Amino acid sequence: MTEKRKVLVVVDFDSDADNVVDRAVFVGKLFDCELEILFCDSTNNYLSAGFALLNQAQALRDDIVNMQEDFVEALATRAIDAGIAATGTILNERPMQDGILSRARQVNPIVIMKGTEFHSIAERSILIDTDWQLMRTCPYPLWFVKRASFSESPTIVAAVDPMHEHDKSATLDQVIVETANMIAISTGGEVELIHTYQRIAGIGSAANRAIKAVKIPVDQIDQRIKAAHREALDQLANYNGIDADHTHQLPGRSRDIIPTFVRAQNADLVMMGALARWGIKRMVIGSTAERVLDHLPCDVLIVRDNEFQIANSINIKPTTRDA
Repeated sequence: MTEKRKVLVVVDFDSDADNVVDRAVFVGKLFDCELEILFCDSTNNYLSAGFALLNQAQALRDDIVNMQEDFVEALATRAIDAGIAATGTILNERPMQDGILSRARQVNPIVIMKGTEFHSIAERSILIDTDWQLMRTCPYPLWFVKRASFSESPTIVAAVDPMHEHDKSATLDQVIVETANMIAISTGGEVELIHTYQRIAGIGSAANRAIKAVKIPVDQIDQRIKAAHREALDQLANYNGIDADHTHQLPGRSRDIIPTFVRAQNADLVMMGALARWGIKRMVIGSTAERVLDHLPCDVLIVRDNEFQIANSINIKPTTRDA
């Protein structure tokens, strides 16, 4: 009998663990997977081996371990009672993202699910938060769970950029749309395809004021940019069977437009891509996913263009919608 694939469910005391497990149960049933609940708590690390020689410290460590085990067991039981197999593991390692990725390499999950909260400016600026680090380094799909409700027939916003200079083959956009379609078809949900583009009208107007001798045809250039982006978006939509009513092109910055669009659609899930970056680029917050994570009211699923695709992981050939 073939062993079922797993969803790695990352929980801690700072997130709504019950909510994260409930969402993981939904995903596990959707893709016929088991759950491994990874409870992250480094409390015992603060009690060094030398300090633990004291009787009181050892008793405290034992109490903490018992509490951790009870917590994980309760979460696993919650999943089992909902009809899906689940096991639990306790992670004491720091930094947390290293332990999560180490366990993920052992489990090889179809997706890692983790609760997320608002990130402070300090966390975003000095890059210490686990969520940011996972977005930079995790090769597996990442599903960040928010506290908002989640429909059994979800509205999924697939945010794409078919003109992205670092994704010339547009394979990442295809992964985003295929996965969104797969979830929507399996649940009776809907996919809303969105692409934002930056207009040059403001830039051109400033240039016209500064350079009096040359009149820049701002409107013409802007229309050409809009048309080129629309053509690329329509090709992606048509290939995946998404009709015009569910295909949206909006001018403006992604970090501003996408959260507003998501709220207007009352979306349950936003699908986004993260391109691999190396060297100093990995130390700079710059991707759309990183910029909008805090501003989205619903769950966020981040995928990459690599072998760890959900479609490949569960050996299901993506099915496109009828146009």
